[in-house]
Amino acid sequence: MLYNSLEECLLYLEKNGQLIRVKEEVDPNLEMAAIHLRVHEANGPALLFENVKGSKFRAASNIFGTIERSKIIFGNRLKFIQQLIQLRNNPRKALRSPFTSIKTVFASASALPLKDFFSKPEIENEIQITDLPLIKHWPKDGGAFITLPQVYTEDIDKPGVQHSNLGMYRIQLTGNDYIINKEAGLHYQIHRGIGVHQTKANTINAPLKVSVFVGGPPSHTLAAVMPLPEEISEILFAGLLSGRRFRYFYKDGFCISADADFVITGEVFKNENKPEGPFGDHLGYYSLKHNFPLMHIHKVYAKKNAIWPFTVVGRPPQEDTAFGDLIHEITGDLIAKEIPGLKEVNAVDAAGVHPLLLAMGSERYTPYNQTKQPAELLTIANRILGTGQLSLAKFLFITADETNKISAKNIQKFFDYVLRRIDLTRDIHFYTNTTIDTLDYSGTGLNTGSKVVFAAYGNDLRNLCSEVPQCFKEIQSIQNVKLILTGIVCIQTQKFISYKDAAEEINILKQQLQQKINELKDCPFIIICDDVNFTAENLRNFLWVTFTRCNPSHDIEGINSFYENKHWGCTNVIIDARIKPHHAPVLEKDPQTEKNIERLFNKGGSLYGILK
Repeated sequence: MLYNSLEECLLYLEKNGQLIRVKEEVDPNLEMAAIHLRVHEANGPALLFENVKGSKFRAASNIFGTIERSKIIFGNRLKFIQQLIQLRNNPRKALRSPFTSIKTVFASASALPLKDFFSKPEIENEIQITDLPLIKHWPKDGGAFITLPQVYTEDIDKPGVQHSNLGMYRIQLTGNDYIINKEAGLHYQIHRGIGVHQTKANTINAPLKVSVFVGGPPSHTLAAVMPLPEEISEILFAGLLSGRRFRYFYKDGFCISADADFVITGEVFKNENKPEGPFGDHLGYYSLKHNFPLMHIHKVYAKKNAIWPFTVVGRPPQEDTAFGDLIHEITGDLIAKEIPGLKEVNAVDAAGVHPLLLAMGSERYTPYNQTKQPAELLTIANRILGTGQLSLAKFLFITADETNKISAKNIQKFFDYVLRRIDLTRDIHFYTNTTIDTLDYSGTGLNTGSKVVFAAYGNDLRNLCSEVPQCFKEIQSIQNVKLILTGIVCIQTQKFISYKDAAEEINILKQQLQQKINELKDCPFIIICDDVNFTAENLRNFLWVTFTRCNPSHDIEGINSFYENKHWGCTNVIIDARIKPHHAPVLEKDPQTEKNIERLFNKGGSLYGILK
């Protein structure tokens, strides 16, 4: 389908039974987000809120809530984009199918941005921030946020849309020290294109002009989250995906999307920051209050019957999980083709994406050697940790399988395969005092922490225990113990107080376990957590607890550990995945809000029966 607007898309979803209208008045303060979360959890439809308290504008959410709905939205345009990517990766295929290739190229050329000189755009109705649906998502959020913005900036050295950046960086509209209707917070993480643009503007003491587009055709929203190579414009991709050229014009020196439902324009000046946050984020915790760029609002525009799209992030899976699935659907093995020897990667959504990356690679460096050990895998690992968003991985497990029977997508089998083969005295590699994901609070500061690579290759070195070794049940300090996966045991001890106390506690634990080392030969990983029953309940809980609450350099210990020429190894890995005092709070729903929204799900409510 081709859409000229967000409303056209929503009407199409409604026609296909994929949208419900919420007619009751709903409060943007917590209620709308709570409704969204409940419907999304039930794998429900998109929602159109027709009566938003305090705003004349409608709002929509859960638009991209499932990969199936995204396929309905974009239809055969997904196949077209896949063809373009295949042509880029495999030029020989273009020679084998010249007519298909020519058609694809001409279609892509028709998606070039279109500057609108003559028609009067609908977007020119001027409003205020206070006219918008000011949605607060989680109880401890610092204010109202835009969660589906398309943040547009230009390269000051190469102005114009061709060298622009379109990214999705959350915008705080209210709260903290922001002057309402005049200021907003612009939060962006490391490894983002907007940072390059602001750096260039700062060097000449020029303000960075920012345009925030909200709504418009769904392809524009998806373009803002696509991990595209730097040489490919998100604006071009938006046109390619929609089959319709991105229409824009300039007003007061700011680029305006002619198809957006809302546009907020403003400027960011050098060294002007204000506290932004907290915000309930996609790792399942609050990202805390920190100084981020201050956006001085110039003007706010809206269509006459504009619709405000939003999403709610939290502990995965949420709607952004479906975004990830859609991106993978489009790009396929594009990332693997960018890195020689890499076959497959899985940024594990249940662990918050960046905290845990599983990879399948090749091992071709020394086929003449009888001893099999990681070599090419280490080269691939370094390349992964130096590539775009992959560089934010905190835990990287990488292996090779010549039979191609093991997939990084099958997490349980992947861990089983790796743990049978890994030599823990040789195959653990730390990166200390380095950059990590902005939203990860397991480290030593904002953007600061450590990484670790577990590389495994060769013949089996051990079997893996399928039940808890008896020695764990004999240690008095262990309050509870359960097997999570084969070879992985989870233990519960006292709550974490400080690293000094933890070091003493774990040293005693190590000494006790060393006396029973023969019982532990098939138990390579030991996880310390706050709640064994919760952590071991399912794979999702294990992944979330273990890899979001651990800073590798500080929280990984080992039985029989040693240093040799600055290399660290052990016989059994201990991961301290307890909550630390500096960690961000876990997201929890507001009980009163949960009671308030029952009216919509009870008989007579717009959402009655939707959860069945």
